[in-house]
Amino acid sequence: MFETIINQYKNIPNWQISIEIIVFIFGILSVYFAKKENILVYPTGLIATILSVYIMYYAKYYADMSINIYYTIMSFYGWYVWKKGENSEPLSITRTNLMEKIIGFILFIITAFVCVLIYKFFDYKIQFNNYLDIFTTSLFFTAMWYMAKKKLENWTLWIIGDALVVYIFFDRQLYIIAFQYIIFTILAISAYIEWKKYLAK
Repeated sequence: MFETIINQYKNIPNWQISIEIIVFIFGILSVYFAKKENILVYPTGLIATILSVYIMYYAKYYADMSINIYYTIMSFYGWYVWKKGENSEPLSITRTNLMEKIIGFILFIITAFVCVLIYKFFDYKIQFNNYLDIFTTSLFFTAMWYMAKKKLENWTLWIIGDALVVYIFFDRQLYIIAFQYIIFTILAISAYIEWKKYLAK
């Protein structure tokens, strides 16, 4: 595995490796700050997502680029909501109500539908891994919205999605990204426990 990782980066310019390292570090920092309910989740996340947009564009992974554009937009939205609060009150950790569950489900379905349309548009035969990719992308879209609202359930979706993405990236032999998502999964589990303790008080 170590040799495979080294070979992957043999022909990649140093500036691109540097950007990937920055994305790796700031991505982890963003999840850590989210766990701590610290507004720095958004500026650190923005650094990771904006640079990811550039990396994916450069590598011609346009679907992944589009996802990171969405993450960037939602990060600005989440930053605004966390800072402004809700109804002139500071935004607190809560659970989703029935309406928010319905909206989350609709967002999940719409995202999955759009992903399938993209595959159909490019006349790409959808394999098992592609269905997994569609499923995790839909989870992440919904999770970002729940996080902006400080809903406990955002961590449930991140845990499921991150764990599945570990498998996807290992299967693609992208071991560094897979390792990053292992860290994301552990942090998401820890964050869920911490936010649940907060609610119990």
